[in-house]
Amino acid sequence: MNGSRMGGGKEQMRPSPWSRYVESAVRGGPADAPSVEAGAVGNRAPLPARDAPAGHSGQRRSGRRAPRPAGPHRREFREYGGRLVQYARERAGTKGAGQGNDAGSEAPRRRTDVRLALPAAMVWGASIAGLWLTPSVLAVLCIGLLALAALLLVRLSRLAGRTPARRSFLATTAVACVLAAAAAAHSSTASSQRFDGPLAAAIASGKSVVAVVEVAGAPRALDAPGQAGPPARWSVPVWTREVTTGGMLLRTRAQLVVMGGDTWAALVPGQSVRATGKLRPPDPGRQEAGTLTASSAPGMSTGGEGLEGAAKDLRTRFVAASAFLTPDAAGLLPGMVTGDTSALDQGLENSMKAVGMTHLTAVSGANCSLVLGAVLLACRRFRLPRIPAAAVALTVLGLFVVLVGPDASVLRAALMGAVGVAALAGGRSGRGLSFLCLAVMGLLLLDPGLGGSFGFLLSVLATLGIIVLGRRIIEWTPAAVPRWAAAAVAVPLSAQLLCGPVIVLLQPQFSTYSLLANVVASPLVAPVTLLGTAAVPLVVLAPWLATVLIAVAGTFSAGVAGTARIAARLPGSALAWPEGVPGLLSMVLFSVLTVSVVWAVARPRQAMDLVLASHRHTVVLLALLERHIAAVRARCGFDRGPGRGRLGYSTKLSGRNPRWPLRKSEQPVPRRRMPPPGVT
Repeated sequence: MNGSRMGGGKEQMRPSPWSRYVESAVRGGPADAPSVEAGAVGNRAPLPARDAPAGHSGQRRSGRRAPRPAGPHRREFREYGGRLVQYARERAGTKGAGQGNDAGSEAPRRRTDVRLALPAAMVWGASIAGLWLTPSVLAVLCIGLLALAALLLVRLSRLAGRTPARRSFLATTAVACVLAAAAAAHSSTASSQRFDGPLAAAIASGKSVVAVVEVAGAPRALDAPGQAGPPARWSVPVWTREVTTGGMLLRTRAQLVVMGGDTWAALVPGQSVRATGKLRPPDPGRQEAGTLTASSAPGMSTGGEGLEGAAKDLRTRFVAASAFLTPDAAGLLPGMVTGDTSALDQGLENSMKAVGMTHLTAVSGANCSLVLGAVLLACRRFRLPRIPAAAVALTVLGLFVVLVGPDASVLRAALMGAVGVAALAGGRSGRGLSFLCLAVMGLLLLDPGLGGSFGFLLSVLATLGIIVLGRRIIEWTPAAVPRWAAAAVAVPLSAQLLCGPVIVLLQPQFSTYSLLANVVASPLVAPVTLLGTAAVPLVVLAPWLATVLIAVAGTFSAGVAGTARIAARLPGSALAWPEGVPGLLSMVLFSVLTVSVVWAVARPRQAMDLVLASHRHTVVLLALLERHIAAVRARCGFDRGPGRGRLGYSTKLSGRNPRWPLRKSEQPVPRRRMPPPGVT
């Protein structure tokens, strides 16, 4: 009865790719050829490698050379490989038999599409190389990548009609080389401004300049250690238009970072201002050509009155409209909705840093996902077709990006959301990893400098963790646990597992209660984001309705602030962690162990089977290895003769008597008197 059930389950389930690969390596034939008969599933006797099934020899090519006869030890290894294949098939058959009819009714699990992972990794690598290499080296790199792509395409043309998997890999690699060459070529433009030209010479000499610049991003506060109160220094990314130094006018477009006082905090992207100060070289690996230390306030402000100016005005009004809330809620609500942390209390900010909740004040993927989800649900409620619904969602997403500012994480989330909406409109959804790779490649091709941004890296890693590990952790959860509860734990856990190694490089400490605090605060984030975002335009259109929404959202944001403060006061909330590469490697090991423990706790029976199977395979491998070593020693003449192989003590010690390797005696050791010098 059991044999028939297991046989029926084996017929329904195909062997895994690993089983087919091992079988083809062991048997030397096609992977689809069966190695175990249907009636012999319960028998664990190994199948000899030289016994081919019927019809197997007819599938070989006529011009193929016959395999070399296997020696005794090679045959043992092949037999062990056969047992591995048979064990894997028995496991698959048992699983299919145990599921019964339910296994056939369930939809097959979709495999993760990783074809775009290689192009994304190569584009990212080329972008990082552009931050360090000179233009000449980047030119050589571009030529090499294009030549490799041409060779792969030639090889691909010769494989027409054969081996689809190999052709797909060659095509993907060729496309990856072309995209990486494009990223390196784009990076060479900024590299030439850092290493060549009159502006690079002026930066290297540290000259004083008068420059007309265009603001490229939102000002960022520079917190000094131990500083209380508002920040005194601000960092503003700009693009140069005109640079005057030493009586020479340079009309060039290069990226600089201006370090200035409080007067630089009011600028918005798109404004053109006049700046005076001293140039300094950038830190190694930075995308900007240099740093301009401003000696005066920005002058001659023009532009910036379009969408960016309106967005800044809305953010300012929203902060003022939230002032009636409690201090923690009044400072945290604008940060969670628009990313404006100007009113955030310093104590609350330190508490959120201690428990790993600072990502809540950095508008990123979670906010874009919530806004997009709400818009798509509203479109579905009004029964809009897919194309108009996608147009409405993309419009709202673009306005949201303008409102919060074009930060790296916001751009990544927005582009990934746009790709997802486009795929949804085209009827191709559920490919999260492919959407992430497309978003990464698109942003890096537009701005290769993002390859060296830690904010962009953390955003990608968090999304990758949710896509790759989050779903699996939810699947590992027992059926008795509600799906929403499993997702509430799996999402922050999967994101922290991948972001942890990078976070310890920036802040060498371990947040003990980070997972607990994020799980408690996760139900409060969605109401704050949705109600707060809806209240931002209503501050101008309907202030009374905006006040109601702000009051409700402020209540939830107060709960988030209270969670951060309570978790930060618990003992051991922030533990010291090693710095640098040791801290990175130790956190990677800790993340791997955490995933293993979670899987073992969720699937104890499978974990025990894995341990027993590993022990059994280890014993067999050690026995085969010992037999192989004994055979090699016998072949080389290293057999032990009579009397060998025992550990003994040497007695030729020049008259000395070391006591430590000998048995202790009850009698005292007699001392030997030495005659004085000169006495015979």
